[in-house]
Amino acid sequence: MESLLRPTLHDLGFDLVVARMIGGARRTLQILAEPLDHERSMTVEDCAEISHAVSAVLDVEDPIAGRYTLEVSSPGLDRPLVRKEDFQRFAGSSVRLETVGTVEGRKRFRGELLGLVGEGDRLRLRFDEGEVELSLADVRKARLEPGDDLTRGAGRSRKSGTAENKGDIGR
Repeated sequence: MESLLRPTLHDLGFDLVVARMIGGARRTLQILAEPLDHERSMTVEDCAEISHAVSAVLDVEDPIAGRYTLEVSSPGLDRPLVRKEDFQRFAGSSVRLETVGTVEGRKRFRGELLGLVGEGDRLRLRFDEGEVELSLADVRKARLEPGDDLTRGAGRSRKSGTAENKGDIGR
């Protein structure tokens, strides 16, 4: 799905952060996007523009069977970190992450992301008990932790929001 949607968003000046299907009987295709210009904030108008463009692509390509709702929003203050670039871009930010297995006796960490190390396949994190180096492959979930360093490089706006398209999407 991401490979289908990423070029469309890029052409509009946005980057696809996450595209995922959530829900059971009432499915929602949730798209988290942000401006390519990281100094610019995501607006409700941006979400609506993305929603219209993505709806057109999905109508033509028809990759999803059945009915669903399309929801487009900014990644929010607790933005997920999903790609290598995210971990480098947000170095110096407070994060919380969960590992696949136990690392140093725990699975959950909260601290300052120090960035990528080695060949970019490992991250370094400073937390209360010290520092830890983790393989990106061992990270199950990672998010920015809202705080004083809020969204450094993520843009800010009072008009940020979500646009939903609850029309007849799918067949």
